[in-house]
Amino acid sequence: MKKNKDTQRQKIRFRIRKSVQGTTERPRLSVFKSNTSIYCQLIDDSKGSTLCAASSQDKSLGKGKKSELAKKVGTLIASKAKNMNIESVVFDRGGFLYHGRIKALAEGAREGGLQF
Repeated sequence: MKKNKDTQRQKIRFRIRKSVQGTTERPRLSVFKSNTSIYCQLIDDSKGSTLCAASSQDKSLGKGKKSELAKKVGTLIASKAKNMNIESVVFDRGGFLYHGRIKALAEGAREGGLQF
């Protein structure tokens, strides 16, 4: 059976999720990217709930290159986390390579004050 890109990413994603768990004190920063947008959420796995979310679909971010928008999304999620008194998170890259837009989002979140 031939494996396509999505099934490969799902296998990597499941392998990552075995070790990455979000708690109330240190939630999981989950990232998903599509061809046009990038999305991230702060998730508390012990309760099974999403604390806050941000995406490049937000009108307040304006327009720009995909990597620039990803960095803005990172700073946006960091500011939302600061409002909820969250200092540190666990980064879940969702099976994507830590490169390009994923890296830009992580750097934006770090610049916004999140630690991971």
